[in-house]
Amino acid sequence: MTAPHSRSRRALAIPAGMALATALAFLPNVTATAAPQTAPAATDAGSLSYVVNVRPGHGPSVHVKKAIAEAGGTIVTSYDQIGVIVVHSSNADFAKTLREVPGVQSAGATRNAPLPAQSTGDMGTPKVLGAEEAAAVQAADGQDPLEPLQWDLPAIKADKAHEKSLGSDKVTVAVLDTGVDDTHPDLAPNFDRAASVNCVAGKPDTTDGAWRPAAGESPHGTHVAGEIAAAKNGLGMTGVAPGVKVAGIKVANPAGYFYTEAVVCGFVWAAEHDVDVTNNSYYTDPWYFNCTDDPDQKALVEAVTRASRYAERKGAVNVAAAGNESYDLAADSITDPVSPNDATPSDRVIDPSECFDIPTQLPGVVTVSATGAKGIKSSFSNYGLGVIDIAAPGGDSTRYQTPAPPATSGLILGTLPGGKWGYMAGTSMATPHVAGVAALIKSTHPNASPALVKALLYAEADATPCTDPYDIDADGKVDAVCEGTKNRNGFYGWGTADALDAVTR
Repeated sequence: MTAPHSRSRRALAIPAGMALATALAFLPNVTATAAPQTAPAATDAGSLSYVVNVRPGHGPSVHVKKAIAEAGGTIVTSYDQIGVIVVHSSNADFAKTLREVPGVQSAGATRNAPLPAQSTGDMGTPKVLGAEEAAAVQAADGQDPLEPLQWDLPAIKADKAHEKSLGSDKVTVAVLDTGVDDTHPDLAPNFDRAASVNCVAGKPDTTDGAWRPAAGESPHGTHVAGEIAAAKNGLGMTGVAPGVKVAGIKVANPAGYFYTEAVVCGFVWAAEHDVDVTNNSYYTDPWYFNCTDDPDQKALVEAVTRASRYAERKGAVNVAAAGNESYDLAADSITDPVSPNDATPSDRVIDPSECFDIPTQLPGVVTVSATGAKGIKSSFSNYGLGVIDIAAPGGDSTRYQTPAPPATSGLILGTLPGGKWGYMAGTSMATPHVAGVAALIKSTHPNASPALVKALLYAEADATPCTDPYDIDADGKVDAVCEGTKNRNGFYGWGTADALDAVTR
C-alpha cells in the first residue's frame, strides 16, 4: 500500500513490496495499511530470477539449454506455448551473456532482491466492517444484508441487472492477486477450484488451498473476488456478477511482490483452464514503468505481453487497474520515484509511450480508472486520453465523495479472509466491477470472442463527460485536466461500466 502523505503530491511513495493498485492508506478517514519491507540480504549465493524469451511454440533448444547451464542458470520451468523460460542464476552477468546466444530474443532479471525475498514488516488490514455497523443495516426484500452499504452496485446498475440475471455459472473470472480465501461463506458457493492455483514461484503449485493467502498476507485478492462474485445467498454482500464462478490465481509472494515469472504463470494457467475474464489489480514488480530501451525491462515487457496475449487468444478478456498515483498516462513524461521497488529507487523521468505499466498498458488489455460515490474520477486515479478504456466505482475519500444514505462510506465493500467484510479503495476496486460486467456480457453472449466482449463492454458503457474543472478537494486549484469528448476521454474512457446493458443487450 501507499504510505500516508499529502494527496497533493502527484508521485506517491509506494514502499517496497506492495505494488497493489489500491489507495487505502492515503485516503482521509481510512485505516492505513503498513507495507511489508524486503531485506535484500543475499541468500542462495545471491540467486536471482530471470526470464529468457525464445521463439514461441517450441521448447528451449539443446543449444539454448546448454548456454543457460554454462552461464550458471537452472531452468525452473518453460512455457513453450509463448517461448518464455524461467531461470534462476547467481551469475550477475547471466542476462547479458544469454542475450548474446543465438536463438535468444531477449533476457532479463525479474528482480533485484536475491531469492528468496524476506519479509520483515507487518501486514496491515483494510477497514473491517464492525458488527455494530453491520447490524444497523436495514436491507430491503431481495437484498443481501450488507447490500445497502454497496453504493457501487446502483452506480453501474448492477442492482437492476440482478433482477434480470445473476450471470452464468459457466463463466469464470480469475483473480490474479495475493490469493483468495475460498472458505469465505460469500465466496465458497461460486469458487472454481479447478481453475485456481499458486503461481508465486513462476510455475503452478496445485496443492489444495495453495491459492489462499497465508496468515498475515494481504487480503487484497479476497476483497477483489467478493466484488466480482460474492454470492447472492442471503448472507453478507453481493458481487457484480453473483452467479458466475471466481478462481484464485496467487501471483504475489509473501512480501507482496508481483514478479514477472508469477504473472506469466498466472496468464498461461488462465489460458489453459478456460478462464473467461482475468482481473489484474496490480503492476508487475519491481518497475512501475518498464522501459523498452533497457534490455532487462524489455524482456519483462515481452514476457508478460506474450502471456497476456496468449490468454486472450485462448478466450480470456484481460482487465487491469490504471493505478493510483494521479498520473496522466498520456503525458509526455512522468517522474517515477519508486522504481525499482525491491532495491534503491530514484527519481527517473520516463516517457509513458515507451515505458509501460504492465499489464495495464499492454495491447488488448482493458484499462480501468476509478470513480467515487459522486460518479467523478477518484482523487487518486490515474488517467489519460487513449489509455483509459472504461471507468467504474473504485471509491474515494468519504470527505471528497459522500455516498447517499444508507451507505456510509465512500470506499468499496468487499469480502475479507476469515469470513469478514471490509472497505478498501483504489483502481484495484474499480477493476473487479469491470471484470464482473464483462462476465455478465459473456453470460449473455456465451459464444462471444474476447474482442466482441470488449466491444460490447465499451459500446454499452454510459458516456461520461469530462469533469471540468476537476477540483476534487474544493481548494480552488485544478487537480487534473481531462481531455477528450463525452464519448471518449482521459478520465472515463468510453464511459462508466453498465451492468444492466450487459444482461439486456
